[in-house]
Amino acid sequence: MAVPHDRKYTQTHEWFKPDGNLVTVGITQFAADELTDVTFVDLPEVGGQVEAGSSFGEIESVKATSDMYCAVTGEVKEVNERLADEPELVNSDPFGEGWMLKVECSDLASLDKLLDGPAYDEMISDK
Repeated sequence: MAVPHDRKYTQTHEWFKPDGNLVTVGITQFAADELTDVTFVDLPEVGGQVEAGSSFGEIESVKATSDMYCAVTGEVKEVNERLADEPELVNSDPFGEGWMLKVECSDLASLDKLLDGPAYDEMISDK
């Protein structure tokens, strides 16, 4: 499984890809594989606030329901509306079409505390 090195990762398997002050958020292929077939994704509303360290939504699969956690604080600018009808995108393309939300952040310093691609690779290789 190829882990993109252009983003940051949490130990709970979320990824964060900054583009200026806009950060795209999703879950990793490792998490999607562990969940198996994703059946539903509950995301916040556009205009809502997310807080670093807090849950931003839930993801349901045939195997489990899990909270997803945000590593940045800011305003939700966009959610991936396709996931309402096509939650399987999280399984088929978690680093691309299966993204979850885009958050406008005023302070990206919290990303500095996250794992980079090689560190995340090493973490999941131990599992």
